[in-house]
Amino acid sequence: MVALTSLLKNLGQSGLSLSFTIGGLLAGMLLARYFGVFVFAPWTLILFPGILSMRGAIGGLFSARLSTGLHLGTIRASYTKNTKDFYLLLYTTITLALESSITMGLATTFFGIFLWRATILDSISILTVITATMGLSLVFISPITIAVSVLSFRHGLDPDIIVYPVTATIADIIITACYVFVLNTYYSLNPSGCYLIVLLDFVFLSFVIFFLPKIIREGEFEKIIKEFSFTLLSVVFIINCTGSVLHKLSEIIGSRLVIYMVYPALIDTVGGVGSIVGSTATTKLALGVVESSFSSIRQHLTEIFSAWTSSIMMFIIFSVVSSFAYEITAFNDILKFNLQLLTTNFLAIPMIVIIAYFVAILTYRRGLDPDNFVIPLESSLADSITTLSLLIALNILA
Repeated sequence: MVALTSLLKNLGQSGLSLSFTIGGLLAGMLLARYFGVFVFAPWTLILFPGILSMRGAIGGLFSARLSTGLHLGTIRASYTKNTKDFYLLLYTTITLALESSITMGLATTFFGIFLWRATILDSISILTVITATMGLSLVFISPITIAVSVLSFRHGLDPDIIVYPVTATIADIIITACYVFVLNTYYSLNPSGCYLIVLLDFVFLSFVIFFLPKIIREGEFEKIIKEFSFTLLSVVFIINCTGSVLHKLSEIIGSRLVIYMVYPALIDTVGGVGSIVGSTATTKLALGVVESSFSSIRQHLTEIFSAWTSSIMMFIIFSVVSSFAYEITAFNDILKFNLQLLTTNFLAIPMIVIIAYFVAILTYRRGLDPDNFVIPLESSLADSITTLSLLIALNILA
């Protein structure tokens, strides 16, 4: 009876949190509606999944540490007058966003030299656009993440299950809108548009420089920066691979805008499943509820089953909603599209579950903080795995 109650509780919370990934269809609609912005330069489409992944990595770290802090009592469920740990985490997250923007810009340029003959001008444009997009998105995403964390904890819900899946979807909508806005402004309003985007970069940089002296000597700040630096390098490599796969996928998709509509929702859902599995595992490890061995995954089957079942239901909903949005009304066409998405799910979910749990166990056993690794790595890998799984599914069921 206790096991059944736990299963129903987890299934309900997983379903609730993953239901917000339907908002990813809005991000997809923005992507499809303004697909013309990707003709400005060859790197604009390749960079898109990278921006989503990097936002996911940083947002994942922020939400994971918020959730664990709320469980352990080091962070209060309050919007004002919070703990020192809370403000340190907030400022560190903003610093990581700037560091990630610069690293991703340089890495994308390096990959671009070999893939599409990037130039110095491309490098400047990439750095300028990425930094402005990340900085602008933080203004909206950070308060939402904090609000969802506090509200879920106050209402007796598990922030490990709720926060990242909910905020990831909202964040994808916001960052897609920011990316479209920045690209349009930078390329369509020359020269005033370029100056405006550079001004956004300057404000972002100035803000980080202002508060950095206040936190740079903090031990926790140094630990997060060091541990996330490894994650960052891994994520940068992963997202450039994702961009290459998406470029290949775009050749197969052609003008099927319905695929672009569901794309952000798919990666949100797969990443959400990984975050639920990984975040609940890190909290159990921190509380000493499970042993730090991979075999303990058997004690985590309730969370895995609940999250996976919820993701299947969401994939079916994505198929139906997007089909009608693009006036695909023939039953055979809807069924075929549904099978393509479900095949994507059955390919991607097992891999992301194993990765999320394995990273949680491995980092904990090595004395590292799993919150600095699990969601950032799994969310980035979720983008790559989902993109590759979708490519395979479309080829198999063409």
